[in-house]
Amino acid sequence: MQLQVARIGKPHGIRGEVTVQVLTDAPEDRFVPGTELIVEPASKGPLTVISARWNKDILLLGFDEVVDRNGAEELRGAMLSVDIDELDDEDDDEGWYEHELVGLKARIGDDVVGTVSGLRTLTVQDLLVIDDNEGREVFVPFVEAIVPEVNVEGGYVLLTPPEGLFELNLPEDKQDKKDKPEKDSGSKDKDAQNEAGR
Repeated sequence: MQLQVARIGKPHGIRGEVTVQVLTDAPEDRFVPGTELIVEPASKGPLTVISARWNKDILLLGFDEVVDRNGAEELRGAMLSVDIDELDDEDDDEGWYEHELVGLKARIGDDVVGTVSGLRTLTVQDLLVIDDNEGREVFVPFVEAIVPEVNVEGGYVLLTPPEGLFELNLPEDKQDKKDKPEKDSGSKDKDAQNEAGR
């Protein structure tokens, strides 16, 4: 089975390095020099890592098969994967990946409240992206206290969110507006009538 670990972005410099969007929790293990990566589309690979370094928050990879900027440009948008059957047993508990989570039903108790549509990997903590039953996109911190169970075989993730989490993590324009005071148009009309009668 193949596991996606990165998406190639734009070239960096003139020596064939590329920027990548990291899709793994352990880049230091996945991009060790000498590692052979599976590439999609297959015509672009495989690629052998010869260098991996961070430029601020961006990971830069160099490959044995790519020697210049033109070659790097041809890789833009390609997906990088590893064969997880060849990974060491010590990596088995590394965590969950986006392709394993997307499509799982999000449950609170026995109630289905939405469907997992993505995973955002951030520096502080990861966020589950959930499309709720009203078609809204909600971000849920992917921590054990809030997502205590991931059951891929059962097709669901179990949530125990604090009260109001779904509303708090909505964009402002999609939050429930029922608590916001509405303008009293009737009182304005009365004021206008009073002014007219004076």
